[in-house]
Amino acid sequence: MSAATTTVAERPGRVKSFLKLVVIEHSVFALPFAFLSALAAMFVDGGRVRWLDLLLITIAMVGARTFAMAANRIIDRRIDARNPRTAGRELVTGAVSVRTAWTGAIVAVIVFLGVAAALNPLCFALAPLAVVPLVVYPYGKRFTDWPHAILAVAQAVGPVGAWLAVTGTFSGSGPAWLLGAAVGLWIGGFDLIYACQDAEIDREIGVRSVPARYGKSFALRLSSVTHVVTFVLFGWFGALIGLGWLFWIGLALTAVAFVYQHLVVTPTDLSRVNRSFFTANGFVAIALFFFALLDLVFRLHLRA
Repeated sequence: MSAATTTVAERPGRVKSFLKLVVIEHSVFALPFAFLSALAAMFVDGGRVRWLDLLLITIAMVGARTFAMAANRIIDRRIDARNPRTAGRELVTGAVSVRTAWTGAIVAVIVFLGVAAALNPLCFALAPLAVVPLVVYPYGKRFTDWPHAILAVAQAVGPVGAWLAVTGTFSGSGPAWLLGAAVGLWIGGFDLIYACQDAEIDREIGVRSVPARYGKSFALRLSSVTHVVTFVLFGWFGALIGLGWLFWIGLALTAVAFVYQHLVVTPTDLSRVNRSFFTANGFVAIALFFFALLDLVFRLHLRA
């Protein structure tokens, strides 16, 4: 077999490993809220669905998230190697080379910036600013006990950016900022739970976080508070947009998911953190979007 043939044969393995590195399937948690923001903007702006905008928003979100995850893994690879929970990650084991990870990250951010340019001038001008918290977040655990707040800011950008992608202006974008704040607090609050897994090893190797500094009990209580505020902001967003009973059913279901998320994790039992992440967070994102979408479709039908 020639060298060229061998290279081609190996390439799918590298691509698959890179996609595993960035956990591409977790894009499902961020995309529904970007879609919700975009569709709400379209609803307010007359009700016509602009499919090309939704496609471009999807590509931009996946590009930004792929860059963020790749950069995170690259920057944290030495920390990951010292933590038994993360020692099997692809950059630590060598399943993905640093060069491949950088290549993927650069391609992803170029795609993100290119799509922002295709959307409208405001999105293109703001796109570099959106990248900043994505890079700062992995460094945050080196200089602050509150890196979760940086992650919250990074996640809040999605719904705001999706609204601006549709409208091209800050005018009337208040609902998007509410939704962005809700999403940021939602993910930041869960990051507090997730970081509890590493509290002891983080103290040992000098990684900073709320659980490492203030303890798991404090982190879990703070997470509960952030998720209560998240729930209030979701409701405020729905009221501001004028969503109806279908949205409120969805919001009630997300309240159940939030309660479940906090019941299955305790300071002395973190064995169900992944169940909390995949089950509860996935349900929150999909259920709230689904019921909000039904409500928007119902209201558009009434308009017609």
